[in-house]
Amino acid sequence: MSTPETLAAALLSAGAVHLRPDEPFTFASGLRSPIYCDNRLLIGDVAARRVVVPAFAAACASADVIAGTATAGIPWAAWVAEALSLPMAYVRGAAKGHGRARQIEGAGVQGRRVVLLEDTISTGESALAAATALRAEGAEVLSCVCIFSWGWQSIRDAFAAADLPLTVLTPLPTLLDSATQQGLLAGPQRALVDDWV
Repeated sequence: MSTPETLAAALLSAGAVHLRPDEPFTFASGLRSPIYCDNRLLIGDVAARRVVVPAFAAACASADVIAGTATAGIPWAAWVAEALSLPMAYVRGAAKGHGRARQIEGAGVQGRRVVLLEDTISTGESALAAATALRAEGAEVLSCVCIFSWGWQSIRDAFAAADLPLTVLTPLPTLLDSATQQGLLAGPQRALVDDWV
């Protein structure tokens, strides 16, 4: 069974998490961060997938349809939908400008219970926009589930305001505990990360 601890170990083992408290990463927004999480690496790591997919599936038990955000949520939605024998859809960032001009592709969502999957939630804007699009199509969006999130209060506030429960499979404190136990993060470095968060 996948637990937050086994997920954290899988993320670290796959190299999806990079810790540099003494030499922070710079995000596109200009924000400097002591930790960088690149969950796209997980789709290429079979061992990590075998830990992450069951964790997602366990969080989707009440769904009629599994949906993924484009593009990071698409592979996870496909694997989880297959594991649960459920229909799958994905949500584009915007409607296509040609053809049927659809924003939601795959399974129909009207009148169905949908769980939305994302790999990482930073600000939450992409996932919240996807949930809005699903609701506009008549879906009952039960929750959003992600592999990792920074856990900032602003994220919690945004999801609460949208009445969208957020499940984080690998909470940041669990990830940092695992990194510390593996010797990847020394005590003073851990304190720097905690202060930054």
